[in-house]
Amino acid sequence: MRIKTEDKIVQKVLAKMDQRSLIGQKKYGATMMQEIEGQEKDLDRFLVDVQEELMDALLYIEAARRCLTDEIEEVMINRMGVIGQNGNTGKHYEDEFVNNMSPEEISHYVKMSEKADMIKRMEVWVDEPEAKSLENEKAI
Repeated sequence: MRIKTEDKIVQKVLAKMDQRSLIGQKKYGATMMQEIEGQEKDLDRFLVDVQEELMDALLYIEAARRCLTDEIEEVMINRMGVIGQNGNTGKHYEDEFVNNMSPEEISHYVKMSEKADMIKRMEVWVDEPEAKSLENEKAI
């Protein structure tokens, strides 16, 4: 079969499907068509396979969302640090940023901001004993 499309994305997906098929044939010792013709798998077994794959996909989606949230959080914390270094509170940037968000995004942003504030408080709390220790050494 010759692929006629010139769409590079479609070509890439088809190439990946071809590669997956070869991996499956090696792993299971048969093509999907051979499994049907040999009655090794029936409709119910294929549907169970689909369910299992979709459950795996949900796990991958949730893991990817977690990675994205962590990356956004890191960027926001770094952004606020840069703005603060310039002697700017960043309030006007934040207002503009928030005005372009959906209610769900605002809720998530508030949670990230609260987490960033907690991290800053923890950093101060951890650094505080060292600072007091240094002050005591100077006093002696």
